[in-house]
Parts: sequence; C-alpha cells; structure tokens
Amino acid sequence: MSGETARQERRKTAMRVLAHAPTADICAKLADIGPPAHLQLREPENGLVMVRGRVGGDGAPFNLGEATVSRAAIRLASGEVGFGYALGRDREKARLMALCDALIQTETHADVVETKVIAPLREAMLASRAQVAAEAAATRVDFYTMVRGEG
Repeated sequence: MSGETARQERRKTAMRVLAHAPTADICAKLADIGPPAHLQLREPENGLVMVRGRVGGDGAPFNLGEATVSRAAIRLASGEVGFGYALGRDREKARLMALCDALIQTETHADVVETKVIAPLREAMLASRAQVAAEAAATRVDFYTMVRGEG
C-alpha cells in the first residue's frame, strides 16, 4: 500500500471511530494531548443532506428523506486541513472531528492522536458493542430444544 493510500485509510478509520464516540469522550481525550494552534476555516454549522436508498439493495435509487448533519473545517498552523461531519446537530463534535482529522495528517501528532484518542475510543466502542451483543444473546431462545407435549 502506498504512503498516500495508507494515510487516507488511517483518516477513514479514525473518522469511523470518532463518528460513533460521544462528544465528551473526544473532548476529554483531546484535552490530554493539548492540540496546537488552529484556525476554523468553516465554523461548525448544521444542515441537511438527502438520504438515498435502493429498492432491494440493487434496484433503482430513490430519495428516502433528509437527515440533519453538522460540519466543520479546521486548518492547523502547519497547513493541514481537517474536515468533520457528524450526524445530528452536534456542532462541537463536528469541530472536534475536524481537529482530529487535521492532527492525523501531521507527522508530529499522528501517532499521539492514534494512541491517546483513537485507540481508547475504539476500545470503548468495541466493549460497548460486545456488551450489547452479550445482553441480546442472553435473551436468545432456542426453539428446537423445546419438548413437544404429545405424550
């Protein structure tokens, strides 16, 4: 994998984790590393996007409806630009995601953001998913083991 492809994959993975993380957790993790000076290119704002669907997964596309999205753009003093999009009206989350996106692109901050922000949030997300799966599995009923009452 080339350097640019690896960098883009790292950004995608980080955005996937940040999109599922609570805003307060992202803010706390970023506060621990002390982000550098930055400029907001696009103030966090709310807007709408059209959500499209397909009949049967491969049929003709159709407009399903609109969803509220928050977005932001940030430029670091070193020149890297980060973008953040969050489903819903959480402007602060979009701003924090943009800041993380910009930091991941730098040589000096990429590893720190990965180890101190992204990795702990990923672990928390996976633990939460495992807990939900375990709770759902505990309510599973196996109908094939029930005894019929024909006797």
